[in-house]
Amino acid sequence: MNRREFLSTAAAGALLRADQPTDPPPNIVFILADDLGYGDIGCFGQEKIRTQNLDKLAASGMRFTHHYSGSPVCAPSRCVLMTGLHSGHAWVRNNREVQPEGQEPLPTGTVTLPGLLRKRGYATGGFGKWGLGGPGTSGDPLAQGLDRFFGYNCQRHAHNH
Repeated sequence: MNRREFLSTAAAGALLRADQPTDPPPNIVFILADDLGYGDIGCFGQEKIRTQNLDKLAASGMRFTHHYSGSPVCAPSRCVLMTGLHSGHAWVRNNREVQPEGQEPLPTGTVTLPGLLRKRGYATGGFGKWGLGGPGTSGDPLAQGLDRFFGYNCQRHAHNH
């Protein structure tokens, strides 16, 4: 076999392989809870409180052991975990309300975990407390990569329910 035949055969094989169906992407359940520490659920060694359903999810999936925030309050912590930025570089640095329905908004163009997943073809949704911008702002959860959101944009409202 000469060089040309070898390259033609290799290229044809690569093209045939590219046509093969790929495995579907994995489902992702990302749980972000206020005041939930690394050692607070069973899969990380906690033995006093039963967290069997969370433990089952962790056993059949991936556990993030280095995805945490050193922020002292909730909105900056969520900003860090949603953007991957260090708390010193994150846009949201406190729980200050800038309008009746939301805290300091994430700026337009912020790269967020839901936004990255949406670009990869995932359907994204969230529920609970957002606190990274209210309706009509650049930080609205639907402007930051979530296809659907059900919950509170403002932490003050979430703390009372």
